[in-house]
Amino acid sequence: MPYELLLQNVSKHISLDEAEKDYFTSLLKERQVTKKELILKEGQLCRHINFVNTGILRAYYNCKDGKESTIMFAVEDWWITDMYCFINHKPAMLQIEAVENSNILQLQKSDLDKLYMKVPRFERFFRIIMQNAYIREQLRIIQNLSLTAEERYNIFLEKYPHVAKQVTLKQIASYLGITPEFLSMVRANKKK
Repeated sequence: MPYELLLQNVSKHISLDEAEKDYFTSLLKERQVTKKELILKEGQLCRHINFVNTGILRAYYNCKDGKESTIMFAVEDWWITDMYCFINHKPAMLQIEAVENSNILQLQKSDLDKLYMKVPRFERFFRIIMQNAYIREQLRIIQNLSLTAEERYNIFLEKYPHVAKQVTLKQIASYLGITPEFLSMVRANKKK
């Protein structure tokens, strides 16, 4: 059943009866994505929030100098979208790609609005999800301002060891805001 992990995710914050579970899952679209496939392109209308059933997704911004800046990784049991554009019906600023073959569940914005009306507890659920994401990003910004690249890399390894094993050094470097060459030096110093 493709909804088991998702329903466990939801049950961390709200309780649903069987009819509510059935309604919620009826709104979802299951999608298989292949490695490097874009599920959201910059400039496209951002119509979905995505739950990662299996695999890893990466959201990144294309900088004017041609470099990519990784905003976040989403692993199994995480949600991902271009939140500003999703909420405000705007063209995407970010791209979201599969780092590896992945299975995702997508919920359209219009269906999310229906869900809020029919099962108001979902407003609480998504508020908690968004609060947690905001907290995570606030801490990341503070770390980027106050910690060395080596300290940020160590925190990344500690918090996301499974991600570090499955993404490229270039992607980790872009997430940390450093060059791949500098990350290689940090890693070399760590091994000494």
